[in-house]
Amino acid sequence: MKEALFEPLLRRMRLSRVLPTIRAHRDCRLLDIGCGWEARLLRAVEPYVREGVGIDFKAPVLDHPKLSTLTLTLEDRLPFEDASFDVVTLLAVLEHLSQPEAMVREIARVLKPGGQLVLTVPTLAARPVLEFLAFRVGLVSKAEILDHKRYYDRRLLEELFDGTGLRIDRHAYFQLGMNNFLCATRT
Repeated sequence: MKEALFEPLLRRMRLSRVLPTIRAHRDCRLLDIGCGWEARLLRAVEPYVREGVGIDFKAPVLDHPKLSTLTLTLEDRLPFEDASFDVVTLLAVLEHLSQPEAMVREIARVLKPGGQLVLTVPTLAARPVLEFLAFRVGLVSKAEILDHKRYYDRRLLEELFDGTGLRIDRHAYFQLGMNNFLCATRT
């Protein structure tokens, strides 16, 4: 599978945002929701985790003692016990979910108390830019953009997280305001 031109750059920018949180949880158990067809985040953070688990409908099979993947479609239930993970990442995935509220509640369920969710999601302002880059210029995957169900700003994220058991600790816009970065802790 060939990536669109900007995909590797965007992925590196997201990684630079989440790596400090992962490193703050020494020897953590990490769940990467939407790990992608090469599980690149898992591979990149392998030195910083005790165990990394990735889930995606296109997840690769990993032959690694610390890393594993599950191939599944994200719906409204995660196949893990309560309080299983120290860190959950959800990078450029929330916009693709049909049931984002259910997934945020599931993330809260599988996080240990004090565990953290780190997510990135495109902003409302990103929609016309991403559509132009995908449909007119071909620098971003058309299929990925067609699959976007919703874009978010801080207010919409606060509404989404309200009453879920996750407290938003940090929110910032990055990539010229085209992306949200959010870090939340399970209370």
